[in-house]
Amino acid sequence: MFIQTEATPNPATLKFLPGKVVLDNGTAEFRDREQAAASPLAERLFAIPGVTGVFFGYDFVTVTKDGVEWPHLKPAILGTIMEHFMSGAPIMGSAKTAEAGDLDGEFFDEGDETIVATIKELLETRVRPAVAQDGGDITFKGFRDGTVYLNMKGSCAGCPSSTATLKHGVQNLLKHFVPEVQEVEAV
Repeated sequence: MFIQTEATPNPATLKFLPGKVVLDNGTAEFRDREQAAASPLAERLFAIPGVTGVFFGYDFVTVTKDGVEWPHLKPAILGTIMEHFMSGAPIMGSAKTAEAGDLDGEFFDEGDETIVATIKELLETRVRPAVAQDGGDITFKGFRDGTVYLNMKGSCAGCPSSTATLKHGVQNLLKHFVPEVQEVEAV
């Protein structure tokens, strides 16, 4: 098994491509050991000293670190991912993916359903594919008084360039197609 790695715009995050499907649908994000209990692979990755975050996309695993340099951490992560895939163990336990849980916390006024549907479609077709290439994800959280609230995940969470991505990329795109949008904020 050969696992490729790619740098992301976030220097604390590295993207690992195992050449296999990681999650069939949705995404899953784990920010601590307690959350990682929902995934055998995330649990194994959090056992590596220095790992502070794990994110699963369709065909990639993004790992965030703190304190330890990548040349010291990367071999342990590669070995852990390879062992997990070779064992045939599931990626997720019985818990649902993090994306499914995100739908519960959405907020917007009833009269804004058409606007929200357009925002979600633009995010799904134009923004998420680009963000996934950098090892992250962006999901709709809410819309109120002209402000769109988005959740940044994976390499995007805490990335130094995420503010620029939101303000110059996503905000300009949404304002162009949806005149009711005046601002975009991360939650």
